[in-house]
Amino acid sequence: MKPILYLCTTLFFMTCLSGCVTSTVQQVRQTPTAMQEGDSIVVIGRRNRPSQAEAELDFIDCVGRSVASGRDGIQVISEQAFMDAMFPWFEPRTAPLNTTDLPSLLTQPLLAERVREIGLKYLVWLEGSTKRVAQGGSLSCTITPGGGGCFGFLSWENDSSYEASIWDTHTAKTAGRISSDAAGTSYMPAIVVPIPLIARVQSSACSSLGEQLKIFVNNSS
Repeated sequence: MKPILYLCTTLFFMTCLSGCVTSTVQQVRQTPTAMQEGDSIVVIGRRNRPSQAEAELDFIDCVGRSVASGRDGIQVISEQAFMDAMFPWFEPRTAPLNTTDLPSLLTQPLLAERVREIGLKYLVWLEGSTKRVAQGGSLSCTITPGGGGCFGFLSWENDSSYEASIWDTHTAKTAGRISSDAAGTSYMPAIVVPIPLIARVQSSACSSLGEQLKIFVNNSS
């Protein structure tokens, strides 16, 4: 009876710990912003070569969905639809390497005309990544004629750090930047069966960044 009680107590304690994710969001505004009827934004990332600053594709999609969701959701053009409309400027082989290349690109007459046609007001350039920064513990699994199981304890800490640069496509100038950082520790206790208790670090960073983007583009103050 005592081993079962110990197992239940341990699992309850670890479940509480699994929800521990801390996140912070900071922004720097450079110019006023506002959305009008028919305006939309696009969230993109560096796509032309592997880089530590290249935001994961699923994270870019997540931020786009977050910005478009809810009663205060904003019209978002998908990254693929944007690339198709802007062909060939944002294809992997010809896409800008960093934000310093955007002003000269956005002022090209043909591209500026296409931007107006699709109603694109703001281009959000995402950089960053989620990394494992620490881990500890050990876990071993055995198989015997009478059965098997795993015993041990693992923990690891992930850190998500992203920055979004918001560009006004009408002026070809940056309106500001938003940074989102989240950190959390995941656990995997194993008493016969491993039980992963995952801290949703990247999901927290996505939600925080998406919500702040909606506030940013809709508020000029």
